[in-house]
Amino acid sequence: MKIAYDPIYAHPLPEGHRFPMIKYELIPGQLMHEGTISAEDIFRPTACADEVILLTHHTEYLLKLKEQRLSEKEQRHIGFPQSPQLTNRELIITQGTIDCCHYAMKDGVALNVAGGTHHAFPDRGEGFCLLNDMAVAANYLLHQELAARVLIVDLDVHQGNGTAKIFENRKEVFTFSMHGAHNYPFHKERSTLDVPLPDGIGDTEYLDLLTTHLDRIISMFNPDFAFYLSGVDILATDKFGKLKVSMDGCRKRDEIVFRKLSGLNIPCTVAMGGGYSPDIRNIVEAHCNTYRVARYIYG
Repeated sequence: MKIAYDPIYAHPLPEGHRFPMIKYELIPGQLMHEGTISAEDIFRPTACADEVILLTHHTEYLLKLKEQRLSEKEQRHIGFPQSPQLTNRELIITQGTIDCCHYAMKDGVALNVAGGTHHAFPDRGEGFCLLNDMAVAANYLLHQELAARVLIVDLDVHQGNGTAKIFENRKEVFTFSMHGAHNYPFHKERSTLDVPLPDGIGDTEYLDLLTTHLDRIISMFNPDFAFYLSGVDILATDKFGKLKVSMDGCRKRDEIVFRKLSGLNIPCTVAMGGGYSPDIRNIVEAHCNTYRVARYIYG
């Protein structure tokens, strides 16, 4: 089981932005400490090539990122101040997701410690997302004819609005988003299938909805590759999520996705997505569960 990680994932940001980044150091550290993964499982991606990024993003937007020409308004929408290090970080994360696709085709699954930047649009970034790593990777697979039907399972608490917009007219990509109905982004785009969730939904209803919809989607769409955005902001402890899913329910969610995909031999690339519980231990434990479940199911 291969895992994409680079120390730049935990790139320090100005005060007020550092806390969410801590998890990118703690997740691989915890997994190695407990023996779920070893150093041989981890690989360090390089920066994604411009021509691959441009399969999804507009030339002018990529140049703005590289030349540090984002306006103050654009930086506010993203939520981060621009810097060369931040742009390089996004390029490396994106390549990590692409590399995971190749490993997943061999091993069944591969995971990126970061990624899941689903609020990035072709021409702009939003919500702490500069480049849409899963969209770039999906377009790469289609362009290289490595896949013909790609499923994106987005179970972050926030709708993948950028991903939905990118693929809104692409029949070869099915975008499935289960997200908080009353959560960011407040203007939702149209995914192939959106399942808006009421505030306070708990384990039983959440897992039943996931099982029902995922079974139907796969039966109907018959994907030959899948991306899974495993955000842990669905937890009851999350300060922004508004849902009431337990730690065990979050783990069972991962198990449902992995068992379904592995049982049908559909390769899966995973990215971590969001998580904003006040106690960092809850975030790390929930993310680590995704790796533990993947290790148990895929070996």
